[in-house]
Amino acid sequence: MTDITNTPTAEYETQLGDYFALLKPRVMQLVVFTAVVGMLAAPVSVHPVIGFASILFVAIGAGASGALNMWWDADIDAVMKRTVNRPIPAGKVQPREALALGVALSGMAVMMLALSANLLAAGMLLFTILFYAVFYTMWLKRATPQNIVIGGAAGAFPPVIGWIIATGSFSVEAWLMFALIFIWTPPHFWALALFMRSDYDDAKVPMLTVTHGRPATRRHILGYTVLLAFFAIATGFTAIGGYIYLSFAVVLNVLFLIGAYRIWQRDEEMAEADNYAVERKFFRLSLFYLFLHFGAILIEATLRPYGLGGW
Repeated sequence: MTDITNTPTAEYETQLGDYFALLKPRVMQLVVFTAVVGMLAAPVSVHPVIGFASILFVAIGAGASGALNMWWDADIDAVMKRTVNRPIPAGKVQPREALALGVALSGMAVMMLALSANLLAAGMLLFTILFYAVFYTMWLKRATPQNIVIGGAAGAFPPVIGWIIATGSFSVEAWLMFALIFIWTPPHFWALALFMRSDYDDAKVPMLTVTHGRPATRRHILGYTVLLAFFAIATGFTAIGGYIYLSFAVVLNVLFLIGAYRIWQRDEEMAEADNYAVERKFFRLSLFYLFLHFGAILIEATLRPYGLGGW
């Protein structure tokens, strides 16, 4: 847990933007997008006002999780290059303010989602916040090299919540969208860890690159990418898939598999010689991977009422 003592100095007045940064807005964008796709891909239509309000509360819940994560992880954020400028280690926001913001927004988001949508959706949102803030952040992240594998589930729940907002129930299609994000998360972050290992070393975070070495990480990236390709393409043959989605999925997963195979073939001498160019390229592709898959699901859902989407 953080014991960081940085607080806003007398010369610095905390800005609204500093509090907003606690909510991890970039992560929130992915949460909102996948939740919207989950809601619109469902076979039940949602009134636009109810849908907008529900997604807003899901976004607030995601932001609350981000604030709680930054509160607890402020000590390791302070020693990692890519996180040192976050509001708490930078001394812009006090830790207790981040904690209060995260708790308050969590309670509001869950209660309001129960009112705007249904109790099951609100319960799933509460579970997601607790899973990310407590199970992952406070325990798994510092306890096991499988932290990102299990913790990735927290980021995979939004499309399930979106589906439940519309239908009030679970389905195979919702869990396939969950699987896309869940299985994508490890190779995405492990590729980053390959060329950012010193950060995790310095912070004493047991990332796979630190505990098992880079050769093992490269094997894991390939293994998870093969599994991901299976689920991604299989989704194309379900009620949320279709020719458009399947075309995207085949092309994207062929490229992803080629990238993972090239990473698996390399050793550290080769990687250092070109400044981890292959690993960086794979990581950049992974940034587009989810957006394009879920974008294709959204296209199918948009065209389906006109008899153009799906099978």
